[in-house]
Amino acid sequence: MFEDFSWGVSSSAYQIEGGWDADGKGPSIWDNFTHIPGNIKNNDTGDIACDSYNKVEEDIYLLRALGVKNYHFSLSWSRIFPSGRNNLINSHGVDYYNRLIDGLVANNITPMVTLYHWDLPQALQDIGGWENSALIDLFDSFADFCFQTFGDRVKFWITLNEPQVIAWVGYGLGAFPPNINDPGTAPYRVAHILLKAHARVYHTYDDKYRASQGGVITLCPNIEWVEPKTPTDPRDIEAADRHLQFLVGWFTHPIFKNGDYPEVMKWKVGNRSELQNLPSSRLPVFTAEEREYIRGTADVFCFNTYTSKIVTHAVTQLRPFSYEYDQEVSTSVDSSWPSSAISDQRAVAWGLRRLLNWIKEEYENPPIYIIENGVGVKTTSDVDDNTRIFYYKTYIDETLKAYNLDNVNLRGYNAWSLMDNFEWLNGYDPRFGLHQVDFDNPNRPRTPKRSAVYYAEIIRNNGIPIHLQLFKLSFTVIEG
Repeated sequence: MFEDFSWGVSSSAYQIEGGWDADGKGPSIWDNFTHIPGNIKNNDTGDIACDSYNKVEEDIYLLRALGVKNYHFSLSWSRIFPSGRNNLINSHGVDYYNRLIDGLVANNITPMVTLYHWDLPQALQDIGGWENSALIDLFDSFADFCFQTFGDRVKFWITLNEPQVIAWVGYGLGAFPPNINDPGTAPYRVAHILLKAHARVYHTYDDKYRASQGGVITLCPNIEWVEPKTPTDPRDIEAADRHLQFLVGWFTHPIFKNGDYPEVMKWKVGNRSELQNLPSSRLPVFTAEEREYIRGTADVFCFNTYTSKIVTHAVTQLRPFSYEYDQEVSTSVDSSWPSSAISDQRAVAWGLRRLLNWIKEEYENPPIYIIENGVGVKTTSDVDDNTRIFYYKTYIDETLKAYNLDNVNLRGYNAWSLMDNFEWLNGYDPRFGLHQVDFDNPNRPRTPKRSAVYYAEIIRNNGIPIHLQLFKLSFTVIEG
């Protein structure tokens, strides 16, 4: 069993709030992107979503019933600063988050708050978005306001959710807004700015608020464990490690190690850039001062995880300006993006234990929080969600093993998600929630699923008691 462990659930602003233009909120890049027919499955939008903007008390009731110790959610930048800048502050948006935070605190639920979960104010995209270094100051201004306004009650801050997705899916693949398809250079430029923006916000908190507020601050990458297809083949082992360095180390190596990108990234991108006859590497360079400024800018290690990959070494031909070739991970099996993109994930629970041990060894056993973990089911209704129960049972079991047997410094686990919500390009088709939401009903009623009952029992028992280990079996017998 866990000691002083924080069990919780997670959500994000655009995925649940709705109220996309309510009470003075400004448009975000996701508002505008979803309003273009054909961009999202079934032409779904987050205009109403779960209507959490109007259902603060109801959401808190669900959290109380689960018995969670924390609730992780994100702030909508454009709900607080409609233009992305502090020259116009939307008091209605501030009131909404104050009511939510006050309600959580009153019920002994710790708020865990992400400052940026992809929904950039459109006004800031109009000046270049995360390709414009002006966003370092603008993001810091937004964060400073949030620390000042909410920091007396919020003691756990995350700057950026899944920065790899921001850089790669938004600016490399171009699948997410701002839909820039420039895999060779744009993701590296954007990541460089994101890391500087994160560090700036960390130092603002450290310098101005930590002493009086006493919180922690970090960022949250997404990580899939990658297993070498042939564990005895050094080339496969190298390919797996290289994949993790490109996916995770890209953002965590500078923060948790030495202020700089992983050596394999610098070598690989630099070498390919030279072969492409470029005057310099496509991977930007930090100055010595910047490296020192970025290094150590996280108090804990947070991450999201959903599935695992099998990778094998492969020889591919050089394609000009190809980020994919830089990764050179080769083939992948059982692969998918996190809940943000694809729902047909396979449960590979043993991968989570290996991942936790990898983080322990790679980053000297930092305090670790799993912020998102869950499974999506493509169905119109899944109140009797045995698949999800099995997923949570196996993943939490592996989490317990890492904690109890491997001495991983794990501090918290959050299920994704509190309720069914808008799942980005897939709209409302995949359901990840512990609570079902009827999106055909304008009142958006919530119904607890069997998995909500199961997870509540785990929280109450601070782990998986014997009778819950048989939970899945009993369902099978009843239904069979």
